Amino acid sequence: MPENVGNGPAGNNMNHHPAQEKENNMARIVIFSENTGWHEQALLDALAAHRVEAAVCSLRDCCIDVQAGGLVIPGFTDSLPAAAFVRAIPTGSFEEVALRLDILHALGACSIPVYNSAAAIEYTVDKGMTSFLLRRAGIPTPPTWVCESRETAAAIAETETAAGHTLVLKPLFGNCGRGLRRIDEPGQLPPGEELSGVYYLQRYIRQGGGSGRDWRVFVINGEAVAAMERVSPHWISNRARGGRCLPAVLTEPLRAIAEPAARAPGTGYAGVDIILDEAGAYTVLEVNGIPAWRGLQSVCHRNIAEMLVDGFLSHIRSGSSAASAV
Repeated sequence: MPENVGNGPAGNNMNHHPAQEKENNMARIVIFSENTGWHEQALLDALAAHRVEAAVCSLRDCCIDVQAGGLVIPGFTDSLPAAAFVRAIPTGSFEEVALRLDILHALGACSIPVYNSAAAIEYTVDKGMTSFLLRRAGIPTPPTWVCESRETAAAIAETETAAGHTLVLKPLFGNCGRGLRRIDEPGQLPPGEELSGVYYLQRYIRQGGGSGRDWRVFVINGEAVAAMERVSPHWISNRARGGRCLPAVLTEPLRAIAEPAARAPGTGYAGVDIILDEAGAYTVLEVNGIPAWRGLQSVCHRNIAEMLVDGFLSHIRSGSSAASAV
């Protein structure tokens, strides 16, 4: 983790464009993450192959200095980064997370490319908004309901279960398959306090055989570049919940649904989770705006980090005035 420097009023100035420091700053970029783990090191190595210098820092350590007219990013004392790659946004209170997203929004307001953008991350971290955007874009996704009232949630569960459907209750903010519950009757709904006051209910997609099976398709700048199949004896197929990662052919039907799904929330890169129902139709469960790829890399012969960095640099060069600094 870089040393936390530049935290005083003499820190960064929002009006100071990174290109002005090209010679001294060597187009340094920031990777926002909590540590330098496997994913971060893979990105650093891929960036180094392009002769691009990068520093890893946490959004926890960044701040807004309105009086000095600037943003304070650890490790960037003379200028703001040329671009930012977002690998992780730390969890915290509503206020803490809002500030961390504000940092990303502020960088974007300074015409500094942020990959993925703050808006794309907000849309994909919030499963309710992701489902809304997928449906609005005409992309197949399971029927989904999001509400605060337990009475409303119970009424939905009553209607769905009476029609022979099972529901899946998910945390609105969550990943890796944590906190998922199957709901077969309204009485199984927990109190709202256990769910931070929000019920996210999605119709369970039956596959047959009682096992879990889905696909993770990795999309970079609108193009599906790699895929894996995840299988589990349990109905939850996430790798973090014991699912096995298997190589998968990136077929045209998978491409045809994954690519527009990644575009719907405005992601530059995304992991799209797709399931095949009993009728043989694909449907999108989720779009992940800060996807991990270690499992995918284990079954993919292409270097995911290198493809990500290629997409990241292409995004910078094509879409920002800061591109000349890279």
